Amino acid sequence: MDKKIVRKKQKPKKQKNRLVSFLLYFMSFLLVFTISSYFSFKYFIQEEELDVAAIKAGISEETGIKVEIPTGSDTGKIAEILKDAGVIKRPFVFKFISKFNGYDGRYKSGKHIVAKGLEYKEIMEILCDNPVTTTVTIIEGKNLKQIAQILSEKKLVDQETFLEACNSEDFDYKFLEDIPDRKNKLEGYLFPDTYFFDPTGDPKAIIQKFLDNFNLKFKEDFYSRAEELNMTVDEIIILASIIEMETASPEERAIVSSVFHNRLKSNNPELKKLQSCATVQYVLYDTQNKMKETITDEDTKIEHPYNSYLHEGLPPGPICSPGLASIEAALYPDEESEYLYFVAKGDGTHHFSKTLEEHLQAVKEYQSE
Repeated sequence: MDKKIVRKKQKPKKQKNRLVSFLLYFMSFLLVFTISSYFSFKYFIQEEELDVAAIKAGISEETGIKVEIPTGSDTGKIAEILKDAGVIKRPFVFKFISKFNGYDGRYKSGKHIVAKGLEYKEIMEILCDNPVTTTVTIIEGKNLKQIAQILSEKKLVDQETFLEACNSEDFDYKFLEDIPDRKNKLEGYLFPDTYFFDPTGDPKAIIQKFLDNFNLKFKEDFYSRAEELNMTVDEIIILASIIEMETASPEERAIVSSVFHNRLKSNNPELKKLQSCATVQYVLYDTQNKMKETITDEDTKIEHPYNSYLHEGLPPGPICSPGLASIEAALYPDEESEYLYFVAKGDGTHHFSKTLEEHLQAVKEYQSE
């Protein structure tokens, strides 16, 4: 009898506990719903489309905070990076807003500049935009060491580390298949152009961008044309690099190319020596880290495998990075030309000759003191 009385007294208490639990659950749900509705309205419905350029422009150098987003980072990782940098306080809220507004998966790796006090959605817009880049323009005719120096001055690479990477890293491209083992392996293949580099990129990533561009510019029919000339791609680039340094005149490139093609096909050992001053300049830069305005007879006698005054045929490798016009000139020389010599006229153009006698007379005319 006593036990029954006890049970009847416990029943209302259990119901009361259930009611309290339900109310707590309902209040929690209501709180989450309210927060969700608030942020949904504030960040998705209420705000118009944000102008990311204007947001970036409003960040001063004093208030700007650089954050680096590693490749493959998910929203949770990014939220922690922002919290550690003092940009946000609540990673959970950042993740919630990001997911609700469809930013997840859109963030771009690299370096971004944000600031304290920005709305979370403004931060997300910045992180979805292109990261901070360093613009570098490499003009035609720069050699590998000069390119490394330019990149170093832009604080993108350590010069020596970059040059080492050019020789030691492996890259899978068709145009690199026939390159022999030599010093400055990628000389000639860092295509001249304007680039936008990630300042956090490693040397291999930077080299890859150069080579990707070369791969894009060196069209498929260039390979078949090289075969028609019985030349490798590497030989074409070597010749193109010499043409690049010998003339800046668009009208002359194919004729200059014809001179070298004609000499290479000659049976005369002396004509097979291309006698290009540009190759001597490369020798000087390689041995003395400088070039001269005027090449002397003494310079042409420097023993070096790239000295085309002493050695027959093409040098062992390119002497600079040629542009597309010089590559095309190497592939498509003036086929009507019988020229074997040329000399600078002093006005940026050249006089072309078919015989040594005519050439010597031109040298007297244009290079006499």
